[in-house]
Amino acid sequence: MDAGVTPCICNIRMKIQFSRKAAFTLVEIMIVVAIIGLLAGIAIPNFIKARETARKNACINNLRLIDSAIQQWALESNKNGTDNVVLDSLSPYLNRSGGQINGTGTGAVKCPSGGTYSVSTVDTKPTCSKSADGHSI
Repeated sequence: MDAGVTPCICNIRMKIQFSRKAAFTLVEIMIVVAIIGLLAGIAIPNFIKARETARKNACINNLRLIDSAIQQWALESNKNGTDNVVLDSLSPYLNRSGGQINGTGTGAVKCPSGGTYSVSTVDTKPTCSKSADGHSI
């Protein structure tokens, strides 16, 4: 045997390819879901509180609108402070197209939280049935 002809097995390399794709592990996905759940748990009560606050403010603005309509009606009808007010007589003073108080049509003035408005005399402020929740002026 010739020394220069000896076969060398060390030059033959077996190429084993690992199919390693970039992906998230189950633990990483669970951590992300837990963080999203935690953030949702913090944010959702704040959104609900903000929605209720907006409804309360809209109700208070409606009560101010009704009070203004009462004052305009009393001035134009020569009413004094002890005269009774009828809700249907205030519709022309609401500055809305056909707006009724506690109505369901277009331009209706109603409590966004489902309460109903009531009035008694010219000097008395209008009230909402949800006044215990802060719906009052």
